[in-house]
Amino acid sequence: MEQSGTAQTFGAGQIVEAAHFSAIRSVRTEAEALLALARSLDGEMKAGFGAAVAAIHDIQGRVIVSGIGKSGHIGRKIAATLASTGTPASFIHPTEASHGDLGMITSQDIVIALSWSGETTELGDIISFAKRFAVTLIAFTSNPISTLGLAADILLPLPLVKEACPHNLAPTSSSVVQLALGDALAVALLERRGFSASDFKVFHPGGKLAARLKTVGQLMHVGDELPLVGSGITMAEALPAMMGKRFGCTGVLDGQGRLAGMITDGDLRRHMDADLLNRRVDAVMTPGPITTTAGVFASSALEVMNRARITALFVVEDGRPVGILHIHDLLRAGVV
Repeated sequence: MEQSGTAQTFGAGQIVEAAHFSAIRSVRTEAEALLALARSLDGEMKAGFGAAVAAIHDIQGRVIVSGIGKSGHIGRKIAATLASTGTPASFIHPTEASHGDLGMITSQDIVIALSWSGETTELGDIISFAKRFAVTLIAFTSNPISTLGLAADILLPLPLVKEACPHNLAPTSSSVVQLALGDALAVALLERRGFSASDFKVFHPGGKLAARLKTVGQLMHVGDELPLVGSGITMAEALPAMMGKRFGCTGVLDGQGRLAGMITDGDLRRHMDADLLNRRVDAVMTPGPITTTAGVFASSALEVMNRARITALFVVEDGRPVGILHIHDLLRAGVV
């Protein structure tokens, strides 16, 4: 480090090292805040958290989340997470609430108000409205004896944590704690409702997630597209079915139409010699191949393919092939 007067000039290496130290310190500080939250959930917050889950689970209306500043940003995310996991929820900005949006809140709803200090002036009208019309008020605050804390029907007292900001001012660790508590609430409600992956798909029809929630039955090839041959025939007879269906494989059926085996490019290489075409398919096939069913999620089928290092799966029902799924189908659907 060079010093000129009162100004200090840092070399590139020193800048990188200082940034690295700052990043590690910040993450560790926020991790300690999360551990404090976990201890609180297992202690003084335990009863309140259970009461909040029970109250939200039983409401006929929606969860109304509100907060301002960083708490407002966290509140928007909490509302979005609740809504996407089976709990109808909306965010209302406290200032807009004071100018007409209070009309969005009904006696069937529950309000979750976020304020680290519990003295956020802008929340005053929402608090007054909730008390006047007997709307259940849940408070996220670190100050139980604050205006918000004392007004709450259900208090979730946040642990006092050190901010990652070196001045202990910028909302950092406190925001992480609020966010984690909101996630914990959403997950607890999700589990209590028995909200499944299929239910999740209803609220996430677009993007990568929707692709992974498609089922094998939605992507598989059926009918005449299936490469199938009967047992007992020669490889010379089987190869046209294998090469003509563009999957690089063929299934071998037993006398009852069940999948007895599968012949892949790898099987051909292992048995490649001058007598290959004269061999029976039963001698070349891999018996008892890995299969799947139509109701399995495409993402699960992909995991099976990756684990077994294969590129195609026959889809069976009662042992009989009803479809075939290729890795290229998963690629086209955006699952991979």
